[in-house]
Amino acid sequence: MLNKYPMWKNIMVALIVAVCFLYAIPNLFGEDHAVQVVATRGAQVTAATQAEVTDILKSKGIAIKRSSLENGQLLVRMQNADQQLLAKEAIAKALGENYTVALNLAPATPKWLADIGASPMKLGLDLRGGVHFLMEVDMNEAIRKMEEAKVADFRGQLREERIRYAGIRQTAKGIEIKFRNAESLNKAENFLKTRGNEMVFTDASSGDNYTLLATMSETYLKQVKEEALLQNITTIRNRVNELGVAEPVVQRQGSDRIIVELPGVQDTARAKEILGATASIEFHMVDEQADPSAAQNGLVPAGSEVYKRRGGGTVVLKKEVMLTGDHITGAQPSFDEYSRPQVSINLDAKGGNIFSNVTKDNIGKPMATLFIEYKDSGKRNPDGSVKLKKIEEVISVATIQARLGRNFVITGLDHAESQNLALLLRAGALIAPVSIVQERTIGPSLGQQNIENGLQAMIWGMAIVLIFMVIYYRAFGFIANLALCANLIMIVGIMSMIPGAVLTLPGIAGMVLTVGMAVDGNVLIYERIRDELRNGRSVQQAIHEGYANAFSTIADANITTFITALILFAVGTGAVKGFAVTLMIGIATSMFTAVVGSRAIVNAIWGGKRIKKLSI
Repeated sequence: MLNKYPMWKNIMVALIVAVCFLYAIPNLFGEDHAVQVVATRGAQVTAATQAEVTDILKSKGIAIKRSSLENGQLLVRMQNADQQLLAKEAIAKALGENYTVALNLAPATPKWLADIGASPMKLGLDLRGGVHFLMEVDMNEAIRKMEEAKVADFRGQLREERIRYAGIRQTAKGIEIKFRNAESLNKAENFLKTRGNEMVFTDASSGDNYTLLATMSETYLKQVKEEALLQNITTIRNRVNELGVAEPVVQRQGSDRIIVELPGVQDTARAKEILGATASIEFHMVDEQADPSAAQNGLVPAGSEVYKRRGGGTVVLKKEVMLTGDHITGAQPSFDEYSRPQVSINLDAKGGNIFSNVTKDNIGKPMATLFIEYKDSGKRNPDGSVKLKKIEEVISVATIQARLGRNFVITGLDHAESQNLALLLRAGALIAPVSIVQERTIGPSLGQQNIENGLQAMIWGMAIVLIFMVIYYRAFGFIANLALCANLIMIVGIMSMIPGAVLTLPGIAGMVLTVGMAVDGNVLIYERIRDELRNGRSVQQAIHEGYANAFSTIADANITTFITALILFAVGTGAVKGFAVTLMIGIATSMFTAVVGSRAIVNAIWGGKRIKKLSI
């Protein structure tokens, strides 16, 4: 029988629209202004912390809408933005530096919707806001690290050439290489100059003090700073990818700063913790000859240094770095046979060879894992840059039982720290520490005008289309309007379901464009039905032929537009990508509603009936 859908197809259409509608509902509930508390450096957020935060806010007269403790994170919801800012300041001051306190916008989705995974679609920085970080690279530390590497290179090169030297050390002026006589100095100077032109060598001898001073050339200094900035940008991009943020912005500003924008991000505390962290690790041999108690009183053997142990106490390590985190290619959190957290490390070929040689010669001796972290000290350097505080802790000391290769594990961390350290090492080590010099959580007020303008454009556009369709196509026009409304609901529902989809201002433009494209499919079908009726076809044949023959035209037009949108998505960035995503989803849903959805309604009303005249 013509124009009759089987029951399964009607159920399928109704089910698809119903699911999209269900997942679009959370967008009606808005968001709450919230403060998020996350523990760092071994601390924990517990029920006691939640109670403490509640007491703090009550004492300040700040009303709490709701607070929840999940996965070791505390989220406290406020009534408005003013109370949110006051709450953040009060909580951060009371809890101290062992906790990260950040502003957040938490979805006000009812629990029954959240339980099925329904959440509002993410809005871009221009609509919803998000997190904006301005990060500064510590170029002095980048230069110091490069000079440190050069010290090791000079030692190795002079030993290979069998040139005797008295000592090599870093100073404020550069790298000083001391010799016992002028002959060794001249021989070393001539040799080192042939190894590369990036360093400038100057004879800084005075009397019997034979010294060769090595400094970076202006060209090399500029290159080191540029590489430090670009490497950090790459690393931060990797970390953003690990966070799973859609359409982030990571770009340079000037010679030593990086802008990071995370639109639609939910977990601002996590973002700040990971992006601002500069954790790295080094492996040192333990100085077994040193007396730890004497070392605490300042009696430290030459070539060794005292470090604090996590959990209390001290340990004396040799200054020579056996291996750094630069050679790490993979890091995964895991558990040992006693369910204790650990991090499984994979090294590159060079790092594997170094580690193999080090452990081969030190079987039975203890080796320490040194955890290094840089934090904002709250002070400024004379040049105005942020002064960082270097924190070094020994997180584990283990006896080397056998020769190790490219795979090994790090222990001594709690579960949260093992997760974070694995993420940081996997994303890459920062070549120089970075500090967050400016942090802004951009609220929806900045994009409110954009939202209102976009909604007005969509409402007026839809209103004109709806009125035109009802006047021109009568009952069929009403069906087209139902399909159009279902189309918009499906776009919102699908964008809410896709984790990486973000609606931006250009995305709203894509939705407005979709309104016109969606109704265009119905216009083609209805005009074809009219033509068939004029040619003397029966009502049922006209409806059947109208949908069947118009489909190829609709498909051709939409497929070509979809390919264009796909190209925009592939090669575009930022706003262009946001437009392309919305357009692609809109094309798919408009074809479904125009061809399948509207026909299901037409078939239900007119299908299989003897009708002499259509309201079209």
